[in-house]
Amino acid sequence: MKVIIVTALLALLPISELRGAIPYAVANGIQWYNAYLIAVTLNALVAPVCWIFLETVHRLFLSWKWYRNLSEKIIERARNKLRPAVEKWGWIGLGLFVAIPLPMTGAWTGTIGAWILGVDRKRTFLAILAGVIVSGAIVSAIVVLGVHIFFVPTYP
Repeated sequence: MKVIIVTALLALLPISELRGAIPYAVANGIQWYNAYLIAVTLNALVAPVCWIFLETVHRLFLSWKWYRNLSEKIIERARNKLRPAVEKWGWIGLGLFVAIPLPMTGAWTGTIGAWILGVDRKRTFLAILAGVIVSGAIVSAIVVLGVHIFFVPTYP
Protein backbone atom coordinates (compact mmCIF):
# COMPACT_ATOMS: atom_id res chain seq x y z
CA MET A 1 0.00 0.00 0.00
CA LYS A 2 2.86 2.38 0.81
CA VAL A 3 4.32 1.88 -2.68
CA ILE A 4 1.00 2.80 -4.30
CA ILE A 5 0.65 5.93 -2.17
CA VAL A 6 4.19 7.08 -2.97
CA THR A 7 3.62 6.28 -6.66
CA ALA A 8 0.44 8.36 -6.58
CA LEU A 9 2.21 11.29 -4.93
CA LEU A 10 5.07 11.13 -7.41
CA ALA A 11 2.59 11.12 -10.32
CA LEU A 12 0.90 14.24 -8.92
CA LEU A 13 4.03 16.24 -8.08
CA PRO A 14 5.20 18.80 -10.67
CA ILE A 15 8.86 17.73 -10.62
CA SER A 16 8.56 13.95 -10.80
CA GLU A 17 5.25 13.26 -12.55
CA LEU A 18 5.47 10.09 -14.69
CA ARG A 19 9.27 10.20 -14.87
CA GLY A 20 9.42 9.47 -11.15
CA ALA A 21 6.23 7.51 -10.51
CA ILE A 22 6.62 4.69 -13.02
CA PRO A 23 10.28 3.84 -12.27
CA TYR A 24 9.60 4.01 -8.53
CA ALA A 25 6.62 1.67 -8.77
CA VAL A 26 8.41 -0.86 -10.98
CA ALA A 27 11.53 -0.76 -8.77
CA ASN A 28 9.30 -1.56 -5.80
CA GLY A 29 7.60 -4.60 -7.28
CA ILE A 30 4.57 -3.25 -9.13
CA GLN A 31 4.17 -4.67 -12.64
CA TRP A 32 4.94 -2.07 -15.31
CA TYR A 33 1.38 -2.09 -16.73
CA ASN A 34 -0.13 -1.46 -13.29
CA ALA A 35 2.43 1.28 -12.65
CA TYR A 36 1.49 2.80 -16.01
CA LEU A 37 -2.24 2.76 -15.24
CA ILE A 38 -1.83 4.26 -11.76
CA ALA A 39 0.64 6.95 -12.80
CA VAL A 40 -1.09 7.97 -16.05
CA THR A 41 -4.53 8.12 -14.44
CA LEU A 42 -3.34 10.35 -11.62
CA ASN A 43 -1.08 12.48 -13.80
CA ALA A 44 -3.98 13.10 -16.20
CA LEU A 45 -5.92 14.55 -13.26
CA VAL A 46 -3.28 17.25 -12.92
CA ALA A 47 -4.81 19.29 -15.76
CA PRO A 48 -8.24 19.89 -14.18
CA VAL A 49 -6.77 20.31 -10.69
CA CYS A 50 -4.16 22.80 -11.94
CA TRP A 51 -6.74 24.67 -14.01
CA ILE A 52 -9.10 25.03 -11.04
CA PHE A 53 -6.20 26.17 -8.85
CA LEU A 54 -5.17 28.82 -11.39
CA GLU A 55 -8.73 30.01 -11.86
CA THR A 56 -9.37 30.43 -8.13
CA VAL A 57 -6.04 31.45 -6.60
CA HIS A 58 -5.10 33.76 -9.45
CA ARG A 59 -8.45 35.54 -9.19
CA LEU A 60 -8.02 35.95 -5.44
CA PHE A 61 -4.52 37.39 -5.83
CA LEU A 62 -5.62 39.85 -8.54
CA SER A 63 -6.95 42.10 -5.78
CA TRP A 64 -3.32 42.79 -4.82
CA LYS A 65 -2.00 45.55 -7.08
CA TRP A 66 1.61 44.32 -7.09
CA TYR A 67 0.48 40.81 -8.03
CA ARG A 68 -1.86 42.08 -10.75
CA ASN A 69 0.90 44.22 -12.33
CA LEU A 70 3.47 41.43 -12.14
CA SER A 71 1.13 38.75 -13.48
CA GLU A 72 -0.03 40.97 -16.36
CA LYS A 73 3.59 41.53 -17.41
CA ILE A 74 4.47 37.83 -17.20
CA ILE A 75 1.32 36.70 -18.98
CA GLU A 76 1.69 39.27 -21.76
CA ARG A 77 5.34 38.35 -22.32
CA ALA A 78 4.48 34.64 -22.44
CA ARG A 79 1.61 35.27 -24.84
CA ASN A 80 3.79 37.30 -27.20
CA LYS A 81 6.58 34.72 -27.08
CA LEU A 82 4.47 31.56 -27.40
CA ARG A 83 1.55 32.75 -29.53
CA PRO A 84 3.22 31.95 -32.91
CA ALA A 85 3.93 28.37 -31.85
CA VAL A 86 0.41 27.85 -30.49
CA GLU A 87 -1.14 29.37 -33.61
CA LYS A 88 0.99 27.08 -35.79
CA TRP A 89 0.59 23.79 -33.87
CA GLY A 90 -2.45 24.47 -31.68
CA TRP A 91 -3.51 22.00 -29.05
CA ILE A 92 -1.70 19.17 -30.87
CA GLY A 93 1.59 20.95 -30.15
CA LEU A 94 0.56 21.15 -26.51
CA GLY A 95 0.00 17.39 -26.44
CA LEU A 96 3.39 16.77 -28.08
CA PHE A 97 5.04 19.08 -25.56
CA VAL A 98 3.59 17.09 -22.66
CA ALA A 99 4.45 13.77 -24.36
CA ILE A 100 8.19 14.47 -24.14
CA PRO A 101 9.25 12.92 -20.81
CA LEU A 102 11.84 15.53 -19.88
CA PRO A 103 11.96 17.96 -16.96
CA MET A 104 9.61 20.94 -17.38
CA THR A 105 7.54 19.29 -20.13
CA GLY A 106 4.82 17.54 -18.16
CA ALA A 107 1.15 18.02 -17.40
CA TRP A 108 1.74 20.86 -14.93
CA THR A 109 3.80 22.97 -17.33
CA GLY A 110 1.49 22.21 -20.23
CA THR A 111 -1.61 23.21 -18.29
CA ILE A 112 -0.07 26.41 -16.97
CA GLY A 113 1.13 27.33 -20.46
CA ALA A 114 -2.29 26.64 -21.97
CA TRP A 115 -3.96 28.70 -19.26
CA ILE A 116 -1.62 31.64 -19.83
CA LEU A 117 -2.23 31.51 -23.58
CA GLY A 118 -5.97 31.21 -23.21
CA VAL A 119 -6.25 27.80 -24.87
CA ASP A 120 -9.74 26.32 -24.59
CA ARG A 121 -10.14 24.26 -21.42
CA LYS A 122 -11.60 21.19 -23.15
CA ARG A 123 -8.84 21.13 -25.78
CA THR A 124 -6.25 21.62 -23.06
CA PHE A 125 -7.55 18.63 -21.12
CA LEU A 126 -7.63 16.44 -24.24
CA ALA A 127 -4.12 17.53 -25.26
CA ILE A 128 -2.75 16.93 -21.76
CA LEU A 129 -4.45 13.52 -21.60
CA ALA A 130 -2.98 12.49 -24.97
CA GLY A 131 0.46 13.76 -23.95
CA VAL A 132 0.34 11.95 -20.61
CA ILE A 133 -0.66 8.68 -22.30
CA VAL A 134 2.25 8.92 -24.75
CA SER A 135 4.72 10.07 -22.10
CA GLY A 136 3.69 7.20 -19.83
CA ALA A 137 4.24 4.74 -22.66
CA ILE A 138 7.71 6.16 -23.35
CA VAL A 139 8.72 6.08 -19.68
CA SER A 140 7.32 2.55 -19.27
CA ALA A 141 9.22 1.34 -22.34
CA ILE A 142 12.45 2.84 -21.04
CA VAL A 143 11.92 1.29 -17.60
CA VAL A 144 11.07 -2.15 -18.99
CA LEU A 145 14.02 -2.11 -21.39
CA GLY A 146 16.29 -0.87 -18.63
CA VAL A 147 15.20 -3.64 -16.27
CA HIS A 148 15.88 -6.24 -18.96
CA ILE A 149 19.31 -4.80 -19.69
CA PHE A 150 20.38 -4.88 -16.05
CA PHE A 151 18.96 -8.30 -15.28
CA VAL A 152 20.17 -10.25 -18.30
CA PRO A 153 21.66 -13.53 -17.09
CA THR A 154 25.40 -13.71 -17.50
CA TYR A 155 27.11 -16.90 -18.50
CA PRO A 156 30.62 -17.85 -17.39
